[in-house]
Amino acid sequence: MLLTRHLGELWRYRALVAALAGRELKGRYRGSVLGFLWTFLNPLLLLFVYALVFSVYFRVQMEHYAVFMFTGLLPWIFFSQGLMEGSGAIVDGGSLVTKVLFPQQVLPAVKVVSNFINFLLSLPILLVFMLADGLRPGLTILAFPAVALVHVVFTFACVLVLCVATVFMRDTRHILGNLITLWFFLTPVLYPLTQVPERWQWLVYLNPAAVFTLAYHDVIFWGRWPRWDHLGLLALLSLVILAVGVRIFEHYKEYFAEKI
Repeated sequence: MLLTRHLGELWRYRALVAALAGRELKGRYRGSVLGFLWTFLNPLLLLFVYALVFSVYFRVQMEHYAVFMFTGLLPWIFFSQGLMEGSGAIVDGGSLVTKVLFPQQVLPAVKVVSNFINFLLSLPILLVFMLADGLRPGLTILAFPAVALVHVVFTFACVLVLCVATVFMRDTRHILGNLITLWFFLTPVLYPLTQVPERWQWLVYLNPAAVFTLAYHDVIFWGRWPRWDHLGLLALLSLVILAVGVRIFEHYKEYFAEKI
């Protein structure tokens, strides 16, 4: 089966994926004074900006709002950066793509893996914020790996489709940047679901990003188990998109070198 063969090849080249992801993380802030500290400073500064805007100016009336927002913001940063960087994985890795023996499916995987590691490295900051605000993670945190797995598979599936589209239409990244901005505000990252009118809440659940955002809020902030039915449907959707993405990628990858 095409999907299992594709994933099998990724597993076979897992050492290469890990090495390139490590190089990506090290090179991200190369030449800057603070270097790898920006991994922690970037989400902190973003948190400060959003907390200032929504706590002071828009005045969202919610207890522990900064922690709530940070819980949704960190996975969103992983998702949005994974899509943006992953969409250009083949184009940006042109020198590697033209090498005959180089496994091209490694490139989008590296973008997703490096951003996911960045996400995991930011989680201790969230824990510190929770403890400082008098919150303690509950047993529901045990569901975090399941939520994260679905999140990663969905992100990688989308990246496979987007990186192929970018090879043939370079405008894809520009369009995607604007769509991600709209997607962000349609996703309950900065506001609780209760602020959406009840008659429209069903529309929120049609948004895949909302499903994993609400799941992170549940297991980390609210201390309750995620909606397994919604998470299961998202997992099924992710596998469908992944199967389609693999088929598209495998069909068009022989044309990558001549299009770059």
